[in-house]
Amino acid sequence: MSREKLTFHGGIHPRGAKSLSKKVAIQQFLPQGNMIYPLSQHIGAPAVPVVEAGDYVLAGQKIAEAGGFVSAPIYASVSGKIKGLVSHLTLTGAVTTAIELENDHEYRSVEFPEPTDPKTLDKEEILRRIGEAGVVGMGGAGFPTRVKLSPKEPEKMEYILVNGAECEPYLTSDYRLMLERPEEIIGGLKIVLQMFPKAKGCICIEDNKMDCVELMEHLTAGEHRIEVKTLVAKYPQGGERFLIQAVTGRQINSSGLPADAGCIVNNVETMTAIYRAVVYQKPVTHRTVTVTGSAIRHPGNFDVPCGTCVNELIEAAGGFVCQPEKIVSGGPMMGFSLFNTDTPTTKTSNCILCMQKDRVAAVEQMACVNCGRCMSVCPEKLIPARLARFAEHHDSAAFQKWYGMECVECGCCTFICPSKRPLAQSIKSMRQTVLAERRKQNAKGGK
Repeated sequence: MSREKLTFHGGIHPRGAKSLSKKVAIQQFLPQGNMIYPLSQHIGAPAVPVVEAGDYVLAGQKIAEAGGFVSAPIYASVSGKIKGLVSHLTLTGAVTTAIELENDHEYRSVEFPEPTDPKTLDKEEILRRIGEAGVVGMGGAGFPTRVKLSPKEPEKMEYILVNGAECEPYLTSDYRLMLERPEEIIGGLKIVLQMFPKAKGCICIEDNKMDCVELMEHLTAGEHRIEVKTLVAKYPQGGERFLIQAVTGRQINSSGLPADAGCIVNNVETMTAIYRAVVYQKPVTHRTVTVTGSAIRHPGNFDVPCGTCVNELIEAAGGFVCQPEKIVSGGPMMGFSLFNTDTPTTKTSNCILCMQKDRVAAVEQMACVNCGRCMSVCPEKLIPARLARFAEHHDSAAFQKWYGMECVECGCCTFICPSKRPLAQSIKSMRQTVLAERRKQNAKGGK
């Protein structure tokens, strides 16, 4: 069968390394230690605790409510006694307020209502259930899904894109979900399409996962509002802007949202969470996590209760074959390096990557040779070498003039640079400086 393979400008083809865990089915994981639930597991206001020290809670019981419109509640993922609020390190390296729960190892759960046929629910009830369940973007962004599914002009939404690209090397959690729980993904998409009657659903999968493409095509045969789109396997194909560009031909910049292009984009794990929230009224308490890398004895994929310590996950994967030089939360391109594994998983944790060697730290940086490779792979058609030079000289005005704020921090430029210059890191630092200055100016203007 001939399929059109869609793509976008630029991008790179890093070594996938997905074979380490690709064939390992999702394993159920039961944590043994205490659970830590950061109150900020999403974009927006932190959740507000609704429990106190000494309270006994069941898995699936709300322990923190949404702190505003752009926020999301948090639920216990195991049963046990609340120890109280603590300051704890997160996977991104920040210190935040969290709820600590003493695991009683009984794993008792609240009782959930009988399943509901989504077709009997109106849009407001569907949105309420999604919001109440604490569903957020589980591909990494963490934007509250209820808010994403409430665009200002819903009648203009033409595409609901299910992001199954999983373009980061090593990650296979989305791949396993598509193979093992495709009905939930499709069910979640149908629920979203029910809210946007003019939209078409597109399940978007890279061509290095053709078994997923074929399975989804089989399961959606006869669904006139759903298509399976095959994408060229290329990083960063999973980025919202580039997925939209590849599938629809439309483009957005840093000042726009997918809704401005008539699109809503949700990760495959988010779609399963939508399905469970609407049909079973089950909150987000678990997520799929890949534990992999050359330093891991038995790489695999795990169904993990949120709040589980990373140390426990590493042990569940057989521990280390040797002490890793680098541990990353997420993929190697856009993940966060960990210096402490005594940190909890959250709704947005998709991978723990443990590498025997830190090849990035070992390379020697050299002068730019003006080869233009960074420009050729930049998906935003920027000139990264020039932007990095502006950043190094703290030239904010020139940085913004040359569209530095359009950078998506994908790291393609750093990956391809023959001089091994940390282009993406310099640009990211400058973007943070500019954003901080803008917030400062806005605060002054509001006085």
